[in-house]
Amino acid sequence: MERTTKVVLVTGASSGIGEATALRLAADGHRVLMGARRTERLEKLAGRIAADGGTADFRRLDVTDAADVRAFVSAAIERWGRVDVTVNNAGVMPLSPLSELRVDEWDRMLDVNVRGVLHGIAAALPVMRQQGGGHIVTVASVGAYEVVPTAAVYCATKFAVRALSEGLRQESAGGIRVTVVSPGVTESELADSISDPRAREDMKTYRSVAVPASAIADAIAFAVSQPAEVDVNEIVVRPAASAQ
Repeated sequence: MERTTKVVLVTGASSGIGEATALRLAADGHRVLMGARRTERLEKLAGRIAADGGTADFRRLDVTDAADVRAFVSAAIERWGRVDVTVNNAGVMPLSPLSELRVDEWDRMLDVNVRGVLHGIAAALPVMRQQGGGHIVTVASVGAYEVVPTAAVYCATKFAVRALSEGLRQESAGGIRVTVVSPGVTESELADSISDPRAREDMKTYRSVAVPASAIADAIAFAVSQPAEVDVNEIVVRPAASAQ
């Protein structure tokens, strides 16, 4: 396993998988820059990491704003001189049947889940190419492999993320590592964005068995820790008790 200290950027770091990932990678000795809109949570998280002997900083971040994402990457370079790993984690999941025509929610998912990832790639890729290497990790979902009712648009965004990552992997062979981590049901606040009553009730049942966010953070840490010549491309993490 590779133990070199790295500079790691994590989007959507104020809760759930992003928070757990920041904690885990900081505990592994990496320098972590955390981004999210809820800076009060990031400030508390940075304090917790510092109290445990880790190194972390934070910045308000809106992944739908390409300039903001570029500034996020620049902040890491100004602070630590490089960017070794970007974890594109920010995402939203306002599920609903297509017949509900919640176009604003569809647009929001496209903006955060797809454009947000593209903005992360666009900001980090030139830096990593100039450095001669780097690692782009994207959190997708089991929805990148299957479609279920009320989740058509959400799954479409995750299929897109998986396709984008595979294209980047093929274009970056030998230079930049690319990993997609696809969680099954995970303890997080992601379902809080569901406004459709039926989808919200269905999700309560679906999420009755879930893995902790730390399990996904462990998968990300595994990929990050591999030797430079090893590229872990896809990891799917599901609850052992779940068939989905």
